Amino acid sequence: MSSGFVHLHVHSDYSVLDGACKIDELLDKCEEFNMKACALTDHGNIFGAIEFYEKAKNRGIKPILGCELYVAPEHRTDNKAQYFGKYNNHFLMLCRNLTGYNNLCRLSSAGYLEGFYYKPRVDDELLKKYGEGLIATTSCLAGRVPQALMNGDMDEANRQLKNYIDIFGKENYLVELMDHNLPEQLEVNPKLLELAEHHGLTVIATNDCHYVNKNDAEAHDALLCVQTGTNIDDESRFRFPNDEFYFLSPDEMRAKFPECPEAVSNTEKIADMCDVEIPLGASLIPAYEPEGGYVDGATPLSYLTDLCFQGLEERYGSPPPEEFIERLHYELSIIDRMKFVDYFLVVWDLINYARQEKIPVGPGRGSGAGSIVAYCLYITNIDPMRYELLFERFLNPERVSMPDFDIDFCYNRREEMIEYTYAKYGHENVAQIITFGKMLAKNVVRNVGRVMGMSYGDVDRIAKLIPDELKITLTSAVEKEPELKSLIDSDSQIKKLWTLAERLEGTIGNCGTHAAGVVICDHALTDHVGLFKAANSDTVATQTEMKWTEEVGLLKMDFLGLRTLTVVHEAVRLIKEGYGIEINIDYLEPDDAKTYELLRSGKTTGIFQLESSGMRDLAKRIGLQSLEEMSA
Repeated sequence: MSSGFVHLHVHSDYSVLDGACKIDELLDKCEEFNMKACALTDHGNIFGAIEFYEKAKNRGIKPILGCELYVAPEHRTDNKAQYFGKYNNHFLMLCRNLTGYNNLCRLSSAGYLEGFYYKPRVDDELLKKYGEGLIATTSCLAGRVPQALMNGDMDEANRQLKNYIDIFGKENYLVELMDHNLPEQLEVNPKLLELAEHHGLTVIATNDCHYVNKNDAEAHDALLCVQTGTNIDDESRFRFPNDEFYFLSPDEMRAKFPECPEAVSNTEKIADMCDVEIPLGASLIPAYEPEGGYVDGATPLSYLTDLCFQGLEERYGSPPPEEFIERLHYELSIIDRMKFVDYFLVVWDLINYARQEKIPVGPGRGSGAGSIVAYCLYITNIDPMRYELLFERFLNPERVSMPDFDIDFCYNRREEMIEYTYAKYGHENVAQIITFGKMLAKNVVRNVGRVMGMSYGDVDRIAKLIPDELKITLTSAVEKEPELKSLIDSDSQIKKLWTLAERLEGTIGNCGTHAAGVVICDHALTDHVGLFKAANSDTVATQTEMKWTEEVGLLKMDFLGLRTLTVVHEAVRLIKEGYGIEINIDYLEPDDAKTYELLRSGKTTGIFQLESSGMRDLAKRIGLQSLEEMSA
């Protein structure tokens, strides 16, 4: 049976340090309230859109994708000092269909890439350009129409309404009512109803959800203090006016709007209008195009095959052994069948450019080293035939997944590789990948302790009692450390700290950029995901983190800047300068007696994978003397 209400204005913790709702918690509430659908409308971004979409679908809840955009006072590029503090109006948008989702990706991206000034801002010009497939509302009190009404300017409210009706059409522009027991809303709501009737617009009731349960208000207040760098006891700080900004039940929403029950029930009608189907699991590998294009009837497969056989003869001599030819044909047939020909060509192109520009490239890591195709293309430098490595560990038609080469480049020249990728595939088609830093056990305790005004020494002492274990939670920390439990039970201030910290544990606290991940497409990434650029940074990243970017089907590659690779090649250069000896690091035979003597000595601190005490002890005990023993 239907609940008769759907939340259409919801902020998760992807509204960074402003929302305290985790997506799984929101969906738990939907199930508890028997809600058939729910919206996600984070501030200025769609960071959580794909995660929310997939998780809601898996639970049988319709995901309504949206965003509460910031609209600049005038043009989005006006960054003059007089605009500081001038209102950026809030503007709620919901996606009706896939076109609407694509347009929301473009709007949200433009906010960061073109309009960022303290907040990611759009303007009416962009709303007109990308309005198709979207539903807009008058939004909260920070919207343009409510602001005009609060200023007593009915003419301006009408003008703004007409402007957005012209952009979106009457069916797609809604009047939004809220009631958080605020006098301003009690004043504005009757006027909004009057405007809706005059213009023939649908009215919806929403609650500006920033936390899940009413009793989460105090934890959310602490979160706002983390955002603003203030103390809970600071009377002048930014705060929410009361504890009404939670995920209300349908019955609670009906009780708030007894004079306008249709505003509550209309939310389900709007949910029915929104029907976005994002094609997850697509293969969005860019089509490789050689310089000058394919000639003489060549195809990507024939081009790849020619490159492979050229490399096969260079690697193994002419003619190469028959079994190696068979292995190459077998791998090429699998690559073709799984539609990864362009993937291999793209990777080859990047490695080929690096070698031409003398940018040091690693020999290859992971299961990709089992491919003779990769070896013949010089993507890897480890002979899979010599070491009997299995191609099926890398690509297996029985287990279809995107292939993934981890490519190491010289740390100092990694940026050159990213610049080449931009130049080859286009700035709109390439981005790095966002990461989200979560407030985990020790970090959340330190943050909450600071905003509570506790001394650094006291908070540090509590945080240091949390065991140094990967993925430790506050709950398990108390179970494992009796002194913690004793402090929490005996000190009311520490108990409050712990209660707030437990509620905020795992909440997103900051945005960053993945150390290696780069996404490449052969058309605009904003056809699939939003783009993000941090303040004071030129790095463009996806708005969705790696797991969800891959779910969309975008090609992700790891461009790892490796300092050890830089050190090795610097050593090669110095040896040539000092001794006149030229060493090709790619063709060293792994049989140098003095090297194994050093490895057996245990003096391998600073050597990757062989520096731990256990590995050093093992090397000494077994008398390490071959690459096979080392890899085992």
